[in-house]
Amino acid sequence: MAEFTMELNDEQKEVRDWLHGFAADVIRPAAAEWDEREETPWPVIQEAAKVGIYSLDFYAQQYFDPTGLGIPMAMEELFWGDAGIALSIVGTGLAAVGVLANGTDEQIGTWIPQMYGDANDVKVAAFCSSEPDAGSDVASMRTRAVYDEAKDEWVLNGTKTWATNGGIANVHVVVAVVDPELGSKGHASFIVPPNTPGLSQGQKFKKHGIRASHTAEVVLDDVRVPGSCLLGGKEKLDERLARARERARSGGERVKNAAMATFEASRPAVGAMAVGTARAAYEEALEYARTRVQFGRPIIDNQGVAFQLADMRTSIDAARLLVWRASWMAVNGKPFTAAEGSMSKLFASETAKKVTAQAVQILGGNGFTREYPVERMHRDAAIYTIFEGTSEIQRLVIARTLAGMPIR
Repeated sequence: MAEFTMELNDEQKEVRDWLHGFAADVIRPAAAEWDEREETPWPVIQEAAKVGIYSLDFYAQQYFDPTGLGIPMAMEELFWGDAGIALSIVGTGLAAVGVLANGTDEQIGTWIPQMYGDANDVKVAAFCSSEPDAGSDVASMRTRAVYDEAKDEWVLNGTKTWATNGGIANVHVVVAVVDPELGSKGHASFIVPPNTPGLSQGQKFKKHGIRASHTAEVVLDDVRVPGSCLLGGKEKLDERLARARERARSGGERVKNAAMATFEASRPAVGAMAVGTARAAYEEALEYARTRVQFGRPIIDNQGVAFQLADMRTSIDAARLLVWRASWMAVNGKPFTAAEGSMSKLFASETAKKVTAQAVQILGGNGFTREYPVERMHRDAAIYTIFEGTSEIQRLVIARTLAGMPIR
């Protein structure tokens, strides 16, 4: 087991500085343009692929960092550059985590490389869980997957929403209901291979923030996928469903569903994204306060501004520590007995919203214009308290975990 340390090792520092340089030199100069265009920044993704950032190898190295800090460190630096572009670069990772969390070794080796493509032909992937009537309430999911035993195929029907890269992805990972009587425990995850008939993009959403990231509905109309596309395999699914039915009859312990397993694994990473955006806004506000002169002195000399900056930095550092703790616990197999993953996501996302709002306030009228990046950062930060579980859901998860109650 890797010992916990507050100090990054030399290799981690080198990776951090490399990522920071890419964020500063490539992502930031393009941020305003792609925010205005509201389109996927394919040239930036391709640049990331060329230098090795957008690749299976890079994320695998960070994912298997024995300290657990590889992924949060990478997320913080990329999202320091720009949240919308960074989400376009890392959005494939959620689908990859879905496969890692639920798939067999063969499925992992087959499908994750196809999610990324290569530097000459970049691809993206999409994780499709939310539905128009089932966001936080995953038990209300309606997308069905029915097994056609004669053909060894699964038939998927339904509509997914809020899917990052939905419809433009090379590979879609879709969570669907296989046993409606079991509620959220009757879900399973499926790979939908490229160019599968019946899958189409529905509405593309025009968003308040993270506008360089593609978000859309995914429509599944009699989508047929081979039996081998059921993540984990049918034998494992049948065993899990049998246990869930038995526990439902006996009132026993809960069984995780496929979507929840993915979100639990990714929540500290989302917290790290929020830390990156908050840090970027804080740095902009700090520099502005140092150089903006009013009444004959820099505005940072005013206690009202200085105290805000002190609170901003304190909250950012606290959020990072919660993210690092959860990430270290996850990689070392420590159970989240107090919902530490949700704690990190909750605090970091709320910090990002507050810090970016304070940055706008410190910049005053300038902060309200698109001439300064804090306006965009403030819009981007709003998503962190919404996606992958709202702040209200995180509080519910934490409270129910502390009370020893099942999480549905």
